Amino acid sequence: MSITGTTLDAIVQALPKTETHLHLEAGLPYELLMAWQPEKYPAAPFFHAPDYRFPSFPKFDEILLGHALPWFVSAERYYESARVMFAKHVVENVRYVETSFHLPVTQFIGVPGREIIAAIRAAVPPGLEVRIFAGMLRTDYTGPMRAVIDDLVNWDELAGVDLHGHEAVPTEPWTAKIWARLRAAGKVTKAHAGEFDGAARVREAIEVLGVSRVQHGIRAIEDAAVVALARERGVTFDTCPISNVKLQVVPSMAVHPLRQLMAAGVRCTISTDDPLVFANRVSDEYLALGNEGGFSRAELAQLARNGWAVADVPVAVRQKWLAEIDRLAMVMDGRSGRLPL
Repeated sequence: MSITGTTLDAIVQALPKTETHLHLEAGLPYELLMAWQPEKYPAAPFFHAPDYRFPSFPKFDEILLGHALPWFVSAERYYESARVMFAKHVVENVRYVETSFHLPVTQFIGVPGREIIAAIRAAVPPGLEVRIFAGMLRTDYTGPMRAVIDDLVNWDELAGVDLHGHEAVPTEPWTAKIWARLRAAGKVTKAHAGEFDGAARVREAIEVLGVSRVQHGIRAIEDAAVVALARERGVTFDTCPISNVKLQVVPSMAVHPLRQLMAAGVRCTISTDDPLVFANRVSDEYLALGNEGGFSRAELAQLARNGWAVADVPVAVRQKWLAEIDRLAMVMDGRSGRLPL
């Protein structure tokens, strides 16, 4: 893709981008709700206002679930949401996506997980690579979910798993055993940590759960030893800066610890997390970091490279997009003149 201008918008659009931290239900395009029940879902909900901040995680969860759960009642609804969501990715030049669906939904709506995965897979357009993860809460290994989780090792169409939910909930002993078993079967294991809880939860994710992909991870900055651990183990933090500001994990983009983590040698990517409630795109993350966080063109290009470094794609595909980023870097404006990155 050629750059038609050297504005930040043009540069961000031209970058071949990845999205590696996206909850599928929380990625439901809001316009689908508006078209479905316009009397219930207004064009400009209060939580989409740029200056709105969620007062607490429970309030965020209430709004998110109140909008997502009414929609996701069938495999067909998963297909329709994913179709529109992925089409938007293509428009903004996102070429690779890792997305997780909430595994317990299979019990709520009576649709097997493999049918949901097939529906999501059928929605993937040409030009976009998608890897699908099963997400679950720290307390989900009970009742009928136990057999489902135990069987994930046999789901060839599943890229991996993600442990999510509010970090105030303790991580139960079953998790490490299941995560190790899934890794042995070739699955990628992730865990949310270092968002609402501190650096100790990042250490737990790395040392106890054995993950190399931490979702968020930013509060590792509170402990230099945990930052060093992540760097030494080659752990990637899939961060979501706009989410962190909206949820008041950090007060503003200007003081977000992403730059500090990168400077310390931790590989970080950027993603949207929950576009349904944050009204954000991947491009918006780059633009916010550039416009509000003071990130240089070089730093934004490095974030794009980091996404491709961890993407589950053939070596030739990774090299193609890394070479494209390097080519685009040569025409990006530096902070004081036209400098190569």
